[in-house]
Amino acid sequence: MEPLASKIRPKTLEEFVGQEHLAGEGGPLNIAIKQKHLFSFIFWGPPGTGKTTLAKIYANSLNARIYELSAVSSGKADIRKILDEDSPGVPKVLFLDEIHRFNKSQQDFLLPYVERGEITLIGATTENPSFEVIPPLLSRCRVFVLNELSEDDMKAIIKRTGLEMDQKAEDWLVNMANGDARQAITMLENTNELYKKITVENLKNALQSKFLRYDKAGEEHYNTISAFIKSLRASQPDAALYYLARMIDSGEDPKFIARRMVIFASEDIGLAQPTALVVANDVFRAVETIGLPECGINLAHGVVYLCQCKKDRSAYDAYMEAMADVKKFGNLSVPLSLRNPETKLMAELGYGKGPASADLRFADGFGKARASAGKYEKYSKESFLPDKLKEKKYLMK
Repeated sequence: MEPLASKIRPKTLEEFVGQEHLAGEGGPLNIAIKQKHLFSFIFWGPPGTGKTTLAKIYANSLNARIYELSAVSSGKADIRKILDEDSPGVPKVLFLDEIHRFNKSQQDFLLPYVERGEITLIGATTENPSFEVIPPLLSRCRVFVLNELSEDDMKAIIKRTGLEMDQKAEDWLVNMANGDARQAITMLENTNELYKKITVENLKNALQSKFLRYDKAGEEHYNTISAFIKSLRASQPDAALYYLARMIDSGEDPKFIARRMVIFASEDIGLAQPTALVVANDVFRAVETIGLPECGINLAHGVVYLCQCKKDRSAYDAYMEAMADVKKFGNLSVPLSLRNPETKLMAELGYGKGPASADLRFADGFGKARASAGKYEKYSKESFLPDKLKEKKYLMK
């Protein structure tokens, strides 16, 4: 029997719900379809947000033949079979779900066919493609970021199922699914099959009996990593080790955990113990080198260390405040005294004028400064920020 999610899957952009920045009027995918522009790209976003549906709509709108593969269970032989298939005049589009599961060798094999245009690649991933996709392949693809579906989007999709329920059941389902339309539809289908009536109680019972222990592509994934990070912040090694063990036992990618620890070392420990970043990076390299199951020991070592470190978010907070000003004010002019007078005209316009510029300028391309360290110190209290932000203090010491 065809799953409900497949039955109600949108066939056109007009039917599609959500991702207005991509599929809405003026969005890049919308424009590409209207212009019949065929190119390779990668969808990156949470599960159940429309990656597969948008890929099918795009390929069908361009009259291309779409081949669907999962990187979990497919390999080079499957790609060869697609390439060898005769399709005169019909472009081939490969939709590769969970592209981050393809190893380097498999991605290297795929690369020349994408380069030559023998196949158009649409990848889908819940992981950061800059970490999981080899640079040569990534450089030949645009990356489109998909967002979690909003409550209104979720309610519109639930309405498409045609299954009746009261407001409490709908609100509970939207909250539980956390922006994952596929999960919501699957739960509705399971509940309807088991109980023939959609209520909060029946939804809860169906949830317990059917699924959601730990799904890398589901809500529990995000709940567990959130609990893990919060335990690190609260310096609770017992809790952090428990959530670490839970993720490892459930099949979470250890590199994903290690990356979160590297981020944590700078974001939450920062200046309180700068060596935390060194340790976290070493843990990440150990995970890459050792692999499962033994790399769990390296992760545990790092987790306990990070838990015991003092915490200081000042560098992170200062950076976020500076970023907020960049977004608010745009590219403010760099003070003339800080600009290098590379040409005679620049010098005449006032570039590099002032003692600070002379003392701090580099003498050659090897970074050898003209001034001694002592000369630098007298400028430590002078603001080099753009005029509009002269009085701003991001890092509060």
